[in-house]
Amino acid sequence: MAENLTVGYIGLGIMGKSIARNILKAGFSMVVFNRSLPAVRELTAEGAKQAYSPAEVAEQVDIVFTNLPDTPDVEKVVLGEKGIIEGAHDGLIYIDNSTIKPASSRVIAKTLAEKGVLSLDAPVSGGDIGARQGTLAVMVGGPAQAFEKAMPVFQAMGKTIIHVGDSGAGQIAKACNQIMVASQMVAMGELLIFAQKSGADPRKVIEAIRGGAAQCWTLDVKPPRLFTGNRTPGFKAYMQAKDLNIVMETARQYGIPLPSAAVDSQLFNAMIEMGLKDLDNSAVIAIIEALAGTTLNID
Repeated sequence: MAENLTVGYIGLGIMGKSIARNILKAGFSMVVFNRSLPAVRELTAEGAKQAYSPAEVAEQVDIVFTNLPDTPDVEKVVLGEKGIIEGAHDGLIYIDNSTIKPASSRVIAKTLAEKGVLSLDAPVSGGDIGARQGTLAVMVGGPAQAFEKAMPVFQAMGKTIIHVGDSGAGQIAKACNQIMVASQMVAMGELLIFAQKSGADPRKVIEAIRGGAAQCWTLDVKPPRLFTGNRTPGFKAYMQAKDLNIVMETARQYGIPLPSAAVDSQLFNAMIEMGLKDLDNSAVIAIIEALAGTTLNID
């Protein structure tokens, strides 16, 4: 029975800890590992078991997840010393909730397959709110049989769960997602400053336009935070920049022109240069403010 699956989770950051907690709440036995111990202590107090290396997690579970900052981190945790590969066993399913290069997901899947492990790349979207509420969008690439076995676990963490295709397809979908997210964050920053500097109340403008063709998650969720001066994450700007770097690298690999995404990538990288990397991705409005010589009025 699916309920008897033991699940491992490695990487208990803003997103990972909430995802792991929801899996635990759904009744799955859980083994966790994280370099920073406070998150581990939280989850062990709620019933999870602590492991002391990724290999030790993999040895004890049916499904092992990772949720890590970038491609090199995933490669090290999966394929490095005391990595998941050293705890691999027949029937193990590896699932990556990180956002990494599609090509790297394919290499990891091929390498683990040689050890009898099926791999799914399953990046998520929905931010810290979606992670806490268990309403994430999960986009999955990899073998259908692994996807089907893992579905009860996916249902504990997400609301929209789509098997996109073969290995790497989940990461391609996430890259597409990040093209749209970045565009929305930049456009929101532009329209707020445009409205204010042109003499209209940006709060009323948002109220007017989000009931029409401009309606989107970004306009529903982010403006109330910005109007109170809240630019804390959420989804950190440096992660958005990292994801856009993946988008642009993949675009170059396949010869795909992405003029708008290229500009958005520059804006988010500018945030890093300005020391704003740990703010929310909606705080890209700071770059628009600097260019416009004004700041958004707050309540």
